[in-house]
Amino acid sequence: MTMAKTHMRTEVEEIPQAVARFLDGAADVLKEVGQDLRRFDPAFVVTVARGSSDHAATFLKYAVELTAGLAVASVGPSVASIYGARLRLKGAACVAVSQSGKSPDIVSMAESAKEQGALTIALTNTAGSPLARASDHAIDIMAGPELSVAATKTFVNSAVAGLALMAHSTGDEPLLAALRDLPFCLERAVACDWNELIAPFDKQPSLFILGRGPALAMAGEAALKFKETCGVHAEAYSAAEVMHGPMALVGPGFPVLALVARDAAEPSLVEAADALAAKQAAAFATSDKVKQAARLPFAATGHPLTDPLPLIVSFYAFVEAFARHRGLNPDKPRNLRKVTETI
Repeated sequence: MTMAKTHMRTEVEEIPQAVARFLDGAADVLKEVGQDLRRFDPAFVVTVARGSSDHAATFLKYAVELTAGLAVASVGPSVASIYGARLRLKGAACVAVSQSGKSPDIVSMAESAKEQGALTIALTNTAGSPLARASDHAIDIMAGPELSVAATKTFVNSAVAGLALMAHSTGDEPLLAALRDLPFCLERAVACDWNELIAPFDKQPSLFILGRGPALAMAGEAALKFKETCGVHAEAYSAAEVMHGPMALVGPGFPVLALVARDAAEPSLVEAADALAAKQAAAFATSDKVKQAARLPFAATGHPLTDPLPLIVSFYAFVEAFARHRGLNPDKPRNLRKVTETI
């Protein structure tokens, strides 16, 4: 009997169209908010988010620091909601990321940042949400309904929204051009077959996912999805960090997935993946440059900042199949629900 397609698989397949819809439908608001951000000329940027949205914020952090020269810090929502502290954010831009825009702690931190003089921008999949109303600007990521508990297209659209906002605010034409081409690259990414990971990754209860720079955010998101959908303990590390304490866990057959983008960090990730493979780890990497680790197919974009995004799309397609292989329903992870409203 053929199993019905999961919501997660359907939503992964919708990612290219969701990104294209956002880039087309939000062009005017991205330009407007980008211009206001440029006029505001922030001294630094803070992000407010949790879960997959926080991984999108981490991706934005690297993009901003690498291209705009602004320091970006993640602030804990509980600073405002639980502890009642008021951060001195005058002259800062505050970007809050939330699919639902309803979580009280995220809304509370955005409200506090605005009161303290920050320019506040909300990235949310729910127009008119409390977070959107609390912010100076709200950008609807237009991912459409997402029925699976595991976020996929909302994560990608949030990351694209942050990247597009930065490109508009800095007038980065090469990046804007790369974003216009991104939906075509994402279609290729959905078709990348990573099922050779199933056998070696199914044998052990824990694994490492490596990244560096913007791809480290993808590694964090992938580790979360392994936990959510497959009941597998996964930890994300930078290629530099894994060579220290975490190396003690690596033995024969230990699973390692290196999410390698075509950017300045590629040589260090390749070196780490090959070093782990030399220690008999079951190491796989999305690079043609590895010598000992196994190579996975990837959809290159031609731009270092967009290149990590197809990697997570290919991973989503794999992890949905891996969950089903393990007899799990990726749409309904144990103990989880779609919207978590933390205080």
